Amino acid sequence: MGMKGRIALGAVVGIAVIGTVSANAGDGGTDGSAGGKGTSASGHRHSDDRSGGRSGAEKGAGRAAGREAAFEGDGDFRVGTDIEPGTYRTTGNTDGTCYWERAEDASGELDSLLANDNVTGTGYVTVKPTDKLFESSGCNDWEAVDPRAQGSPAVEMAGEGGMFRVGTDIAPGTYESAGNTDDSCYWERAKDAEHSIDSVIANDNASGTAVVTIGSADRYFKTTGCQDWKKTG
Repeated sequence: MGMKGRIALGAVVGIAVIGTVSANAGDGGTDGSAGGKGTSASGHRHSDDRSGGRSGAEKGAGRAAGREAAFEGDGDFRVGTDIEPGTYRTTGNTDGTCYWERAEDASGELDSLLANDNVTGTGYVTVKPTDKLFESSGCNDWEAVDPRAQGSPAVEMAGEGGMFRVGTDIAPGTYESAGNTDDSCYWERAKDAEHSIDSVIANDNASGTAVVTIGSADRYFKTTGCQDWKKTG
């Protein structure tokens, strides 16, 4: 399968698909729709300008709806000491100022980078036991994701809704997004939230009408720059 995608602003290294991700659907939509807007960059190191500070209210947005934060959205966290391996989610991020990366050591060198992302809206990431450091900058608080969580999966999602968990945030099936222009619509089906090239099942940049079937075995779906998606089958 050929990889398709576009380089995010500020990315300086890596060859991988990227897409805008965000979803405020939480562990499952209740109204049959999911939304949000965002920007992401899988497999690319962020530019050095990662300052973008946030107010206390913004940083606390991850605690909305009674969800308890696992750790804050700014800082360097040692895996196994400061945070445990597992899958985490950050929601309510705006303007692509949220950046994270998984690293194999704390050297700060490019070779230590395992995966990274720029997030608007919601982002998911799986921190592995073999990771040594997780860096987060400008993000709202991170919360642990319960793999057994149940929800009412949505059948519609915003075209810039971001990263959705299949079977929890959105239902599997065939979705259509019409009226896209200039190949600015990007979608991605993923088998996990590790954000490696191997995580990608399929992806595309689309103009006009985009149609994609999200399989029941898919774990995540990412969408950026698209018109809204509706389930057609």
